[in-house]
Amino acid sequence: MQGVRRRIVYVTLCELFAVMFTSLGLAFGSGAGLAQAGVAGVFSSAVAVGWNVVFNHLFERWEARQPVRGRNLKRRIAHALGFEGGLVVMLVPAFAWWLDISLWQAFVLDFGLLLFFLVYTYVFNWAFDRVFGLPLSAQPRPEALTSP
Repeated sequence: MQGVRRRIVYVTLCELFAVMFTSLGLAFGSGAGLAQAGVAGVFSSAVAVGWNVVFNHLFERWEARQPVRGRNLKRRIAHALGFEGGLVVMLVPAFAWWLDISLWQAFVLDFGLLLFFLVYTYVFNWAFDRVFGLPLSAQPRPEALTSP
């Protein structure tokens, strides 16, 4: 599976699990009710969906220009850090406002989610690639397959 279809399936599956984990984590970490945390979870998912589309498009454009193909540990870690770092910048102010907590509390809460989602993003991407195969940007070039 490649292209837009791959991205739609990826984002949908990733965010379904993410909303569930985020809502539970926000409720537990902020003391807010599950309904209020659920709204924050859905909001953060919407932000993550938009960021996911933009970030993965840019990452795959960068990846396609690299001389070494494939997704090794270093590249997967860079992917996870870049994606999650962008979310921190966007979500901390929103969590502070919606959950009526300080920016510091929102940062600490988001940092806990970040630690969880760094692992989640790595594992989800690995599993997704195992089930659906690598995107074209990470597959060996045809000439590399025929070279001695």
